[in-house]
Amino acid sequence: MAYWLMKSEPDVYPWSKLVADKRGSWDGVRNHLAKLNLKAMKKGDRAFFYHSNIGKEIVGTMEIVREAYPDPSAEKGEWFMVDVAPLAPAATPLGLATIKTLPELAEMALLKMSRLSVQPVRPAEWKFICKRLGIAP
Repeated sequence: MAYWLMKSEPDVYPWSKLVADKRGSWDGVRNHLAKLNLKAMKKGDRAFFYHSNIGKEIVGTMEIVREAYPDPSAEKGEWFMVDVAPLAPAATPLGLATIKTLPELAEMALLKMSRLSVQPVRPAEWKFICKRLGIAP
């Protein structure tokens, strides 16, 4: 199993909408590295749902329920999307400001490639963050 962090602006697609819908399509990704990350995802992989721009915090966990397929919202180019389902909300969201202070997360992609919307998370980072969120890994 692989672990990921996926960003969404909460005024566009918030965690609460995914929870209400019980399943969502992660579309609109237009970065080549993020696209490669989407294509690497396998059914059953886990991901953090991260509110970007507003809030800047991890608010829950998701499962990849459908592997990469063509994104119909793309006007041109070969872009992909995956489907996700919510797993658990964070008991207490973990904000970017706090993440930056934690030595255990100093090498996290979120800090090294801050603009990347879909990024890998190392297993040790996943376990550490889940504990901070009050969620079983």
